[in-house]
Order: sequence, then C-alpha cells, then structure tokens
Amino acid sequence: MIGGRILQYPDPRLRTVAEPVVEVNAAIRSLIREMTGIMYAAGGIGLAATQIDVHKRIVVADISTTRDQLHVLINPVIVDHGGSAALGEGCLSIPDVYARIRRAAWVTLRGLDGHGRRRLLSCDGVLAMCLQHELDHLNGILFIDHLDPKQLEGLAPKSRRQTHALRRAGDN
Repeated sequence: MIGGRILQYPDPRLRTVAEPVVEVNAAIRSLIREMTGIMYAAGGIGLAATQIDVHKRIVVADISTTRDQLHVLINPVIVDHGGSAALGEGCLSIPDVYARIRRAAWVTLRGLDGHGRRRLLSCDGVLAMCLQHELDHLNGILFIDHLDPKQLEGLAPKSRRQTHALRRAGDN
C-alpha cells in the first residue's frame, strides 16, 4: 500500500489533515501492520499515518521496551483530559530535534481498534504524551508548532536548512 518512507520536515504533506477511516477492512489492517513495522524499524514509539503520506486517521504507539504493547487507534478523539506535564519530545519526521512540550498529563481517547471494535483508552505519562503528539500529526500539527520562536532558537537542528525551516515554522 505504501513505500515505508517517513516524510521528513519541512515536507508540506506533513501539514495535511487526515480523513476519517470509513471501514476497517483488509487494506486498513495491512496498513496498520506496515505502520507498526516502520515505527519499530525506525526506533520510534508512535507513528501517524500522515507521516508516511497516507492521510487516514490512524495512529500506532508502543512505549514498552519489549515492543509488545501495541496500541492502535483508528479515528481517535480525545474525550477527556486533565493536568499538565512537560516531557521531552522528538519526532521521526524531524530527526535530531528534541524539545520539552507541555501537554495534558492524562487523556481518555475514543476510537476503533485494528479490528474495527470501539475502544476507550485512558492513559497518562509517556503514552498520553505520545498519543497527543500523534493526534496532532493527524491534524497537520507538528510538535515544534507548540514552541515559541525563542524556544525554536534554542534547538539544535542538524543542518542550516533545518534551522531555516524551524524559524519559518515559528512564524506560524
């Protein structure tokens, strides 16, 4: 279905708002398997379909060190949240850039699992942060969009081109 390539910032396709999945069928299940493999191979803890140029509302996440606690959410929506926490974040689409981002400390999400069954997931800590990050991707939002221009200046991007792109992002 896809080539397995993770889009890299500043690719404009990362700003595409994903469309809802209408039916969880064999093609969607295959996409989920491919997304999971890509996420694990890249050493990530979460991946949104948008990051691989598939603009469907699907995220996968696994924060476990054993890589055996996969969460799949299709058409996810945050239905409740609370508290405030800031953790260091990075992104497979913006390699070598990390920043502390303030988000809700806990969230409850509603969506479908990989078989099309309704799912309600309440979580906190790293998983809550990860899922909020991935849901942002589905809405065309990157973690650097949560930073002010002064914070962007303090990041250590890997190239001058990326520094220029981060500055432009800070103007949004």
